[in-house]
Amino acid sequence: MSPRHRQAPDAVVVGGGLAGLACALDLCRLGRRVALLEASDGVGGRMRTDRRDGFLLDRGFQVFNTSYPQVRRRLDLRGLRLRPFTAGVIAHTPKGPVRLADPTREPGVAGALLPGRVFSARDLAALGALTARDAILPASAARRRRDGSTSAALTRAGVSDAAIADFLRPFLSGVFLEDRLETSARFFHLVWRSMVRGSLCLPEDGIGAVPARLAEGLPEGVLRLDTPVAEVTDAGVLLQDGSEVAAKTVVVATDAATAARLLPHLTVPDTRTVTTYYHATARTPLAEPTLVVDSAGTVLNTCVLSEVAPTYAPAGTGLVSTSVLGSDLPGRSQVVLGRLAELYGTETSDWQQVAAYTVEGALPAMLPPWPLSRTTRLGRGRYVCGDHRATGSVQGALASGARAAREVCADLERQP
Repeated sequence: MSPRHRQAPDAVVVGGGLAGLACALDLCRLGRRVALLEASDGVGGRMRTDRRDGFLLDRGFQVFNTSYPQVRRRLDLRGLRLRPFTAGVIAHTPKGPVRLADPTREPGVAGALLPGRVFSARDLAALGALTARDAILPASAARRRRDGSTSAALTRAGVSDAAIADFLRPFLSGVFLEDRLETSARFFHLVWRSMVRGSLCLPEDGIGAVPARLAEGLPEGVLRLDTPVAEVTDAGVLLQDGSEVAAKTVVVATDAATAARLLPHLTVPDTRTVTTYYHATARTPLAEPTLVVDSAGTVLNTCVLSEVAPTYAPAGTGLVSTSVLGSDLPGRSQVVLGRLAELYGTETSDWQQVAAYTVEGALPAMLPPWPLSRTTRLGRGRYVCGDHRATGSVQGALASGARAAREVCADLERQP
């Protein structure tokens, strides 16, 4: 431990997820002494990757968007060895599978976007105008929009009910983790903008490589793993082992449920739950890195991860990721396997389930009107940050942590 961080910290940050890492990194860069306390054996929070029997298993299906400003500011993207998804999806509709892609990146499938093939001329015009507006306007424009549900925003933009039901709802349900498109339109426009301007990828070492790279930038002695916090006290924090870490400033950078437990007067939003099943296959059911979405709603989405990044599975083996809303209920895995046979057009009875991850609190329920950012200050010396204080995204978590660091430093500088 460096001599500087042996001294009492100026600030304790509770939680080593993306928000806590961003906050601690910025506080350290601004010359503050920091103790970053993480309850588990590694950083990342919900953004972790397990290694099991030669497989890389992200704790819930996740993708990494290269366009986020906080990502570009903080991470060496080349060092993550990113592997891209196809710039499009295969949507299974009542009329059969349909391939949709960005024609500027996947010109070979541009014919599918001719009027009448998939979308009507009216739908194409509406989606084109919406996409151009979100791509060109600054992100701040979303904050000035009058908020409502995503469903209402799409209808107002002129998109037909059929296009929403068959294509947009199945795709966006996997983004928002809800199937009624009740999520804030402000957030939808930010998501749509980020997808147009960036690429969806996975690091070769799994999604957990992202927080791991961030943690490498912390000075020695700042991060303390296996250090669960039992209580935020007037003097700092009380650890579960009965010891205390004294600090006038405490930043709670945990998931919403833990934050509400540590800060009893904090109001947090409801959250979404998702379950991801991982299956090993002897041969790939789809020889491309493309996301498949299901208009029937049996599953949110599925993809062959080993086609995105071969490092996710042992040589000669495929790894299929499939996500569903809610928990891993009895018998659900068999229903999912049956639907996968239909989606991929292949026999799945010999697929082996490698793991199932249920992530409670995977995303905040961002109901309108949803503020895209809010202060992290709760009271004198007490702060809270995380995606539940901004948007349910990598960008939201990092930006909230950065805001906490700015507000902490501004308040410390005002103190005598």
